Amino acid sequence: MAAEIQPRPQTRKPVLLSKIEGFQDVVNTAVIIPKEDGVISVSQDRTIRVWLKRDSGQYWPSVFHTMPGESSVQHRSSRRFSYQEFVLSEDYNQMTPARTYQAHQGGVTVVLFVLEMEWVLSTGQDKSFTWHCSENGQQLGTYQTAAWVSGLQFDVETRHAFVGDHSGQVTILKLEQDNCSLVTTFKGHTSNVTALCWDPVQRVLFSGSSDHSIIMWDIGGRKGTAFELQGHNDKVQGLCYAPHTRQLISCGSDGGIVIWNMDVTRQETPEWLDSDSCQKCEQPFFWNFKQMWDSKKIGLRQHHCRKCGQAVCGKCSSKRSTIPLMGFEFEVRVCDSCHGSITDEERAPTATFHDSKHSIIHMQYEPTRGWLLTSGTDKIIKASTCSHSIVSVLFDRD
Repeated sequence: MAAEIQPRPQTRKPVLLSKIEGFQDVVNTAVIIPKEDGVISVSQDRTIRVWLKRDSGQYWPSVFHTMPGESSVQHRSSRRFSYQEFVLSEDYNQMTPARTYQAHQGGVTVVLFVLEMEWVLSTGQDKSFTWHCSENGQQLGTYQTAAWVSGLQFDVETRHAFVGDHSGQVTILKLEQDNCSLVTTFKGHTSNVTALCWDPVQRVLFSGSSDHSIIMWDIGGRKGTAFELQGHNDKVQGLCYAPHTRQLISCGSDGGIVIWNMDVTRQETPEWLDSDSCQKCEQPFFWNFKQMWDSKKIGLRQHHCRKCGQAVCGKCSSKRSTIPLMGFEFEVRVCDSCHGSITDEERAPTATFHDSKHSIIHMQYEPTRGWLLTSGTDKIIKASTCSHSIVSVLFDRD
């Protein structure tokens, strides 16, 4: 029996509150200052800026710091790439360097601070994952990855690190104080992993990729199930989870922000079956020379039904349909028999779509206030508000 779907349509679109402008280069990362009406931004021009909301309602820079560049090209092979820790004054008007972590032989890609463990986790283009003690800056351990890493998450309870890399693989490591062990690896993406998001309550990992897809890995269920979510037309750039509403928020280079209802019973997509002929009409595919010769028929191109996974010809799969419970919010190819079996209830959407009107690079969600922060290629930060309960204040770019 199909699960009952009760989609939550938004009553109105996000409404613009204010914009943050004045950047000289693309903003790589932007984060919300906890318990403050402020934002910290990091740009490709190596500047770190603190922005505070003034009485006028606009965000203005409070303080900034420029990170040092490379001293010379010839010393690059022996140079270690580092990341730096700062202490902000109570009034946010002073930024004092506190510690430098010499961590990688290649550019640093992700940095994650684990307050409970007093650890700083980092990954780099040198295909390494390291963790340091935040009290003394000492490196505790390192692990070589299959490719350079672009996604990192950590579970405090079990001390598991989730590492997504450019080969499309996700690696799970068990961290101890000064060593780590490989737990498992899994691969479901056809391109590099671009974002990871971990839900410690449901024990579910979400991974986004350049292949435009999101995969929900049910790690806590111990059944090895993986559910696909297809809602972007370009690479997925950011993933955030809202635990109080059980909704996943994703953004992509296509400028789309998608809000997924995860409080439904989803279905795994079937494996694509192999066959030398259409599994509906039995017409040969174009590589099946023997059957083509015997039947005196021209071979057909092979397709696959997204609902049953059978290998079918174009004539037997001429229809399209959405299958939201399988993650297909856009219409996909299905065979004629499956198309007739899909009910209107099964076609009910489980996601809402919003156009940010820019190409997003990074996203952060702050669940306490329901704030969402994104950064992109347009060098502008924009704050919006939404009346729907999913996101009370939405930050994006226009």
